[in-house]
Parts: sequence; C-alpha cells; structure tokens
Amino acid sequence: MMDETEFWELIDTARRGAEGDPEDQADLLVERLCRLDPEAVLDFARHFEARYHRAFTWDLWGAAWVLLGGASDDAFDWFRCWLIGQGREVYEGAVHDPDALADLLDDFDEEVDGDGEDLGYAADEAYEQLTGTVAPELGLAPAPADPQGVPIDLEDDRALAERLPRLWERFGE
Repeated sequence: MMDETEFWELIDTARRGAEGDPEDQADLLVERLCRLDPEAVLDFARHFEARYHRAFTWDLWGAAWVLLGGASDDAFDWFRCWLIGQGREVYEGAVHDPDALADLLDDFDEEVDGDGEDLGYAADEAYEQLTGTVAPELGLAPAPADPQGVPIDLEDDRALAERLPRLWERFGE
C-alpha cells in the first residue's frame, strides 16, 4: 500500500528531474511508476485522483483563471493536475488558501506552467505498459458535479480581485 509520503516523493523526484517542465515530469513519472508493481501504480492513481477531486473548488478555478488569463473546464482540469505536480507544500497550501499561490509560486510562465494534462495520464500509461491492459476502476467516490465552495463569476475581474487579492495583484491583468 503506497502511503502519502511515497506518493509525494514520486511527484517531487519527477519534478526535480524535469526541472519544472510538466511534460518531462510526466515522462519521468511514467518511467518511475513502471519500476513499481501494478497494484502500487493503482495506489498512486488513487492518491492522484483523490487530490485532483479535492482541488475542484471555485477559488482554485479563480486562481487558475487569474494565472492563465482565463481557464475553460479542460484548462482547469489540467491546472489541477499541474498543481499536484508542484508537490505537497504548494498543493496543500493552494487547496487551503488559493490566494496563497501568490506566495507559493516563485514564477509562473503560462507558456509552460499551469498545464499538467500529461501528469493526469501518467498512472494509466504506466499501468498499461506494465500489464498490457487498461487500468481498472479505482473504486473512489465519483467526482463532484460542481466545484466546491462559493461560486464566483470568473469573467468578473473585480470579483476575482476581491476573492484572490494577493494573486490578482501579482499575476492579474
């Protein structure tokens, strides 16, 4: 059974090896996951998925919107994968207080950062390489239908600036 520390270690090692590039990080993660047994890969996938769902909040969507200059449903999905890829400290800090991303992120280049789509598929890819089959259902509760928290009009700059003042000041338009 993979514990939380092992999960974050895999994420961090891959991020350091990729020097922050999310696509390279995903490739390194697949490589490392392929050294584990299939059950451990599924454990990793459960950890990832649980954190992915936990980050489905209005305030984090607002943060993604500010950082990326707009964020569709898909862009927010990929942002949540990228956020997990930033490691435990950034992830937990952002889930607890999305505005804290203003302090947690050294830099943010929207050409590279904020899109971790490939990270979201790393466990599936590794499982398939190890077993030759598609990963089974993970047995987790279904994803929430709507983001958690108080809804926000993402197209209202004033609302974003009020909800995420530090992030808006540093990265807003």
